[in-house]
Amino acid sequence: MFKILKERFHQGYRTMAYPQGPPPPLPDRFVGMPELAAAPCPEGCRACEEACPTEAIRFDGSKPQLDLGRCLFCVDCVQACPEGSISFTADYRMAASRREDFHLAPDQALRLAGALDAKLLNLFGRSLKLRQVSAGGCNACEADVNVLGTPGWDLGRFGIQMVASPRHADGLLVTGCVTENMKVALEKAYAAVAPPKLVIAVGACAISGGPFLGNAQTLGGAASVVPVDLYIPGCPPHPLTILDGLLRLLGRLEESRDTRPTPKS
Repeated sequence: MFKILKERFHQGYRTMAYPQGPPPPLPDRFVGMPELAAAPCPEGCRACEEACPTEAIRFDGSKPQLDLGRCLFCVDCVQACPEGSISFTADYRMAASRREDFHLAPDQALRLAGALDAKLLNLFGRSLKLRQVSAGGCNACEADVNVLGTPGWDLGRFGIQMVASPRHADGLLVTGCVTENMKVALEKAYAAVAPPKLVIAVGACAISGGPFLGNAQTLGGAASVVPVDLYIPGCPPHPLTILDGLLRLLGRLEESRDTRPTPKS
Protein backbone atom coordinates (compact mmCIF):
# COMPACT_ATOMS: atom_id res chain seq x y z
CA MET A 1 0.00 0.00 0.00
CA PHE A 2 2.84 2.42 0.82
CA LYS A 3 4.40 1.78 -2.59
CA ILE A 4 1.08 2.49 -4.30
CA LEU A 5 0.61 5.77 -2.45
CA LYS A 6 4.22 6.76 -3.13
CA GLU A 7 3.81 6.11 -6.87
CA ARG A 8 0.49 7.98 -6.96
CA PHE A 9 2.12 11.00 -5.29
CA HIS A 10 5.01 10.80 -7.76
CA GLN A 11 2.66 10.77 -10.77
CA GLY A 12 0.65 13.73 -9.52
CA TYR A 13 -2.74 14.83 -10.83
CA ARG A 14 -3.33 13.09 -14.16
CA THR A 15 -6.88 14.02 -15.16
CA MET A 16 -7.06 16.44 -18.10
CA ALA A 17 -8.52 19.90 -17.67
CA TYR A 18 -10.98 19.58 -20.56
CA PRO A 19 -13.66 20.91 -20.89
CA GLN A 20 -12.73 23.71 -18.47
CA GLY A 21 -9.34 23.88 -20.18
CA PRO A 22 -8.10 23.03 -23.67
CA PRO A 23 -8.69 19.56 -25.10
CA PRO A 24 -5.84 17.05 -24.97
CA PRO A 25 -3.39 16.99 -27.91
CA LEU A 26 -4.51 14.77 -30.76
CA PRO A 27 -2.23 12.36 -32.62
CA ASP A 28 -0.53 13.52 -35.81
CA ARG A 29 -2.56 11.02 -37.81
CA PHE A 30 -5.90 11.91 -36.25
CA VAL A 31 -8.66 12.08 -38.87
CA GLY A 32 -11.55 14.31 -37.90
CA MET A 33 -14.47 16.12 -39.49
CA PRO A 34 -14.44 15.87 -43.33
CA GLU A 35 -14.79 18.86 -45.61
CA LEU A 36 -16.18 18.95 -49.14
CA ALA A 37 -14.99 21.64 -51.55
CA ALA A 38 -17.62 23.96 -53.02
CA ALA A 39 -16.14 23.89 -56.52
CA PRO A 40 -17.80 21.35 -58.85
CA CYS A 41 -15.87 18.22 -59.74
CA PRO A 42 -14.71 17.56 -63.33
CA GLU A 43 -17.47 16.19 -65.51
CA GLY A 44 -17.77 12.45 -65.21
CA CYS A 45 -15.32 12.08 -62.33
CA ARG A 46 -16.62 9.75 -59.65
CA ALA A 47 -13.27 8.60 -58.27
CA CYS A 48 -14.13 9.26 -54.61
CA GLU A 49 -17.51 7.57 -54.90
CA GLU A 50 -15.95 4.49 -56.47
CA ALA A 51 -13.23 4.33 -53.80
CA CYS A 52 -15.55 4.56 -50.80
CA PRO A 53 -16.00 1.10 -49.23
CA THR A 54 -19.34 1.94 -47.57
CA GLU A 55 -21.02 4.03 -50.30
CA ALA A 56 -20.87 7.05 -48.00
CA ILE A 57 -20.31 9.34 -51.01
CA ARG A 58 -22.95 10.08 -53.61
CA PHE A 59 -23.11 12.77 -56.27
CA ASP A 60 -25.74 15.45 -56.77
CA GLY A 61 -24.89 16.64 -60.24
CA SER A 62 -21.20 17.51 -60.17
CA LYS A 63 -20.86 17.84 -56.39
CA PRO A 64 -20.26 15.02 -53.90
CA GLN A 65 -22.56 14.45 -50.92
CA LEU A 66 -21.26 12.69 -47.84
CA ASP A 67 -23.12 10.54 -45.32
CA LEU A 68 -21.01 10.99 -42.19
CA GLY A 69 -22.86 8.15 -40.48
CA ARG A 70 -21.44 5.69 -43.02
CA CYS A 71 -17.94 7.16 -43.18
CA LEU A 72 -15.09 4.96 -41.90
CA PHE A 73 -12.55 7.83 -42.00
CA CYS A 74 -10.31 5.57 -44.08
CA VAL A 75 -9.32 8.51 -46.38
CA ASP A 76 -9.57 6.31 -49.49
CA CYS A 77 -11.65 9.09 -51.04
CA VAL A 78 -8.91 11.66 -50.40
CA GLN A 79 -6.30 9.46 -52.03
CA ALA A 80 -8.54 8.75 -55.03
CA CYS A 81 -9.70 12.34 -55.73
CA PRO A 82 -7.51 14.05 -58.38
CA GLU A 83 -8.90 17.50 -57.52
CA GLY A 84 -8.52 17.46 -53.73
CA SER A 85 -12.25 18.04 -53.33
CA ILE A 86 -12.40 16.05 -50.09
CA SER A 87 -10.25 16.57 -47.03
CA PHE A 88 -10.32 15.69 -43.35
CA THR A 89 -9.74 18.22 -40.59
CA ALA A 90 -8.57 17.81 -36.99
CA ASP A 91 -11.99 18.76 -35.62
CA TYR A 92 -13.17 16.03 -33.22
CA ARG A 93 -16.68 17.49 -32.77
CA MET A 94 -19.03 15.30 -34.82
CA ALA A 95 -21.90 14.06 -32.62
CA ALA A 96 -25.44 14.71 -33.85
CA SER A 97 -28.92 14.27 -32.43
CA ARG A 98 -30.54 13.15 -35.69
CA ARG A 99 -29.41 10.64 -38.28
CA GLU A 100 -30.36 12.96 -41.15
CA ASP A 101 -27.96 15.63 -39.88
CA PHE A 102 -25.09 13.45 -41.15
CA HIS A 103 -26.07 14.00 -44.79
CA LEU A 104 -23.60 16.72 -45.76
CA ALA A 105 -23.19 18.81 -48.90
CA PRO A 106 -20.23 21.03 -49.91
CA ASP A 107 -19.71 23.97 -47.55
CA GLN A 108 -22.43 22.67 -45.25
CA ALA A 109 -21.64 22.68 -41.54
CA LEU A 110 -22.69 19.73 -39.44
CA ARG A 111 -25.50 20.49 -37.03
CA LEU A 112 -23.96 19.31 -33.78
CA ALA A 113 -25.95 17.54 -31.09
CA GLY A 114 -28.01 19.67 -28.77
CA ALA A 115 -28.82 19.22 -25.12
CA LEU A 116 -31.73 17.17 -23.82
CA ASP A 117 -34.96 18.99 -23.04
CA ALA A 118 -35.36 20.59 -19.64
CA LYS A 119 -37.24 17.65 -18.10
CA LEU A 120 -34.63 15.07 -19.12
CA LEU A 121 -31.76 17.37 -18.18
CA ASN A 122 -33.26 17.66 -14.72
CA LEU A 123 -33.19 13.86 -14.49
CA PHE A 124 -29.90 13.01 -16.19
CA GLY A 125 -27.86 16.23 -16.24
CA ARG A 126 -25.89 15.48 -13.06
CA SER A 127 -26.06 11.69 -12.98
CA LEU A 128 -26.24 9.49 -16.06
CA LYS A 129 -25.85 5.71 -15.82
CA LEU A 130 -25.29 3.81 -19.07
CA ARG A 131 -25.23 0.13 -19.90
CA GLN A 132 -22.86 -0.55 -22.80
CA VAL A 133 -24.13 -3.12 -25.32
CA SER A 134 -21.72 -4.56 -27.88
CA ALA A 135 -24.14 -5.69 -30.57
CA GLY A 136 -21.65 -7.20 -32.99
CA GLY A 137 -18.61 -4.92 -32.75
CA CYS A 138 -14.93 -5.56 -33.45
CA ASN A 139 -14.03 -4.18 -29.97
CA ALA A 140 -12.47 -0.95 -31.31
CA CYS A 141 -15.36 1.32 -30.30
CA GLU A 142 -15.72 -0.64 -27.08
CA ALA A 143 -12.03 -0.04 -26.29
CA ASP A 144 -12.31 3.72 -26.84
CA VAL A 145 -15.39 3.86 -24.61
CA ASN A 146 -13.37 2.06 -21.94
CA VAL A 147 -10.60 4.66 -22.26
CA LEU A 148 -13.00 7.25 -20.85
CA GLY A 149 -12.94 5.41 -17.54
CA THR A 150 -9.18 5.80 -17.09
CA PRO A 151 -7.67 8.43 -14.73
CA GLY A 152 -6.68 10.75 -17.57
CA TRP A 153 -10.27 11.10 -18.79
CA ASP A 154 -12.23 10.25 -15.62
CA LEU A 155 -15.73 10.12 -17.10
CA GLY A 156 -17.17 9.78 -13.61
CA ARG A 157 -16.31 13.38 -12.75
CA PHE A 158 -19.20 14.40 -15.03
CA GLY A 159 -21.59 12.08 -13.25
CA ILE A 160 -21.51 9.60 -16.16
CA GLN A 161 -20.94 5.97 -15.25
CA MET A 162 -21.11 2.59 -16.98
CA VAL A 163 -23.16 0.08 -15.02
CA ALA A 164 -23.40 -3.72 -15.18
CA SER A 165 -27.15 -4.08 -15.60
CA PRO A 166 -29.68 -2.25 -17.79
CA ARG A 167 -32.01 -2.31 -14.78
CA HIS A 168 -29.60 0.07 -13.05
CA ALA A 169 -29.16 2.27 -16.15
CA ASP A 170 -30.72 5.43 -17.54
CA GLY A 171 -29.94 4.34 -21.07
CA LEU A 172 -27.89 2.19 -23.43
CA LEU A 173 -24.64 2.95 -25.20
CA VAL A 174 -24.65 0.72 -28.28
CA THR A 175 -21.60 -0.30 -30.33
CA GLY A 176 -21.41 -2.73 -33.22
CA CYS A 177 -23.49 -3.24 -36.35
CA VAL A 178 -26.35 -5.06 -34.54
CA THR A 179 -26.31 -8.60 -35.86
CA GLU A 180 -29.34 -10.83 -36.19
CA ASN A 181 -28.09 -12.82 -33.19
CA MET A 182 -27.90 -9.65 -31.05
CA LYS A 183 -31.30 -8.21 -31.99
CA VAL A 184 -33.25 -9.91 -29.19
CA ALA A 185 -30.51 -9.15 -26.65
CA LEU A 186 -30.62 -5.45 -27.57
CA GLU A 187 -34.42 -5.40 -27.42
CA LYS A 188 -34.39 -7.04 -23.98
CA ALA A 189 -31.71 -4.67 -22.69
CA TYR A 190 -33.74 -1.68 -23.89
CA ALA A 191 -36.94 -3.06 -22.31
CA ALA A 192 -35.11 -3.54 -18.99
CA VAL A 193 -34.21 0.17 -18.74
CA ALA A 194 -36.87 2.10 -16.86
CA PRO A 195 -38.42 5.02 -18.75
CA PRO A 196 -37.58 7.70 -19.58
CA LYS A 197 -34.46 6.28 -21.21
CA LEU A 198 -31.77 7.18 -23.71
CA VAL A 199 -29.91 5.34 -26.46
CA ILE A 200 -26.51 6.44 -27.75
CA ALA A 201 -25.09 4.89 -30.95
CA VAL A 202 -21.28 4.99 -31.02
CA GLY A 203 -19.35 4.30 -34.20
CA ALA A 204 -20.20 3.81 -37.87
CA CYS A 205 -21.39 0.24 -37.25
CA ALA A 206 -23.93 1.29 -34.61
CA ILE A 207 -25.11 4.18 -36.79
CA SER A 208 -25.40 2.57 -40.22
CA GLY A 209 -23.86 -0.89 -40.19
CA GLY A 210 -20.41 0.39 -41.13
CA PRO A 211 -18.43 -1.94 -43.38
CA PHE A 212 -21.10 -4.62 -42.82
CA LEU A 213 -23.89 -2.50 -44.30
CA GLY A 214 -26.10 -4.65 -46.49
CA ASN A 215 -24.90 -7.94 -45.04
CA ALA A 216 -27.78 -10.38 -44.58
CA GLN A 217 -26.73 -11.11 -40.99
CA THR A 218 -26.73 -7.47 -39.86
CA LEU A 219 -29.55 -5.00 -39.33
CA GLY A 220 -27.87 -1.71 -40.27
CA GLY A 221 -27.31 -0.15 -36.87
CA ALA A 222 -29.02 0.44 -33.56
CA ALA A 223 -31.87 2.57 -34.92
CA SER A 224 -33.24 -0.47 -36.74
CA VAL A 225 -34.10 -1.96 -33.34
CA VAL A 226 -34.36 0.86 -30.78
CA PRO A 227 -34.87 4.65 -30.93
CA VAL A 228 -31.56 6.56 -30.85
CA ASP A 229 -31.06 9.93 -29.12
CA LEU A 230 -27.39 10.58 -29.92
CA TYR A 231 -25.16 9.51 -32.81
CA ILE A 232 -21.36 9.60 -32.50
CA PRO A 233 -19.58 8.78 -35.80
CA GLY A 234 -16.16 7.26 -36.32
CA CYS A 235 -14.43 3.94 -36.96
CA PRO A 236 -13.73 3.99 -34.11
CA PRO A 237 -14.49 7.46 -32.76
CA HIS A 238 -11.71 9.00 -30.70
CA PRO A 239 -12.46 9.11 -26.95
CA LEU A 240 -12.55 12.90 -27.22
CA THR A 241 -15.28 12.67 -29.89
CA ILE A 242 -17.29 10.36 -27.64
CA LEU A 243 -16.84 12.60 -24.60
CA ASP A 244 -17.77 15.69 -26.62
CA GLY A 245 -21.01 14.04 -27.70
CA LEU A 246 -21.94 12.96 -24.19
CA LEU A 247 -21.26 16.42 -22.77
CA ARG A 248 -23.32 18.05 -25.52
CA LEU A 249 -26.21 15.74 -24.69
CA LEU A 250 -26.03 16.88 -21.05
CA GLY A 251 -25.57 20.57 -21.92
CA ARG A 252 -22.13 20.68 -20.27
CA LEU A 253 -20.13 22.51 -22.96
CA GLU A 254 -19.55 26.24 -23.33
CA GLU A 255 -20.03 26.92 -27.04
CA SER A 256 -18.62 30.43 -26.74
CA ARG A 257 -15.11 29.08 -26.13
CA ASP A 258 -13.13 27.89 -29.15
CA THR A 259 -12.13 24.29 -28.54
CA ARG A 260 -10.80 23.38 -31.97
CA PRO A 261 -7.79 21.13 -31.56
CA THR A 262 -4.43 21.23 -33.23
CA PRO A 263 -2.54 18.02 -33.95
CA LYS A 264 0.66 17.36 -32.06
CA SER A 265 3.75 18.65 -33.82
